[in-house]
Amino acid sequence: QVQLAESGGGLVQAGGSLRLSCVASGLTFSNYAMGWFRQTLGKGRELVSAITWSGGATYVADSVKGRFTISRDNARQTVYLHMNSLKPEDTAVYYCAADRMISDSPAAYDYWGQGTQVTVSS
Repeated sequence: QVQLAESGGGLVQAGGSLRLSCVASGLTFSNYAMGWFRQTLGKGRELVSAITWSGGATYVADSVKGRFTISRDNARQTVYLHMNSLKPEDTAVYYCAADRMISDSPAAYDYWGQGTQVTVSS
């Protein structure tokens, strides 16, 4: 059974930092691209960042470019989202997801975690 388990969310003041982690089990992690999505109430899931299976290529949304960085450790079956200079508009539930290749469409992803809440206070 495939499981993706996010952690690292929480409450932080604007300008602060958080590191989200997503540990995968039940799949060959190095065969999958990984994405981080976020969702707020009443809105669809937005791709924030994604990384290829090897880590050789990444995608970062314009809204977080220069502030967020994605990385992965295939030996630990873990993908990270390093979030700096957080803004109140970054408040959302953050999800990790696995797919064979990077896509900005949530429907393309095979597996999802349960999400972790990030709240940025002003």
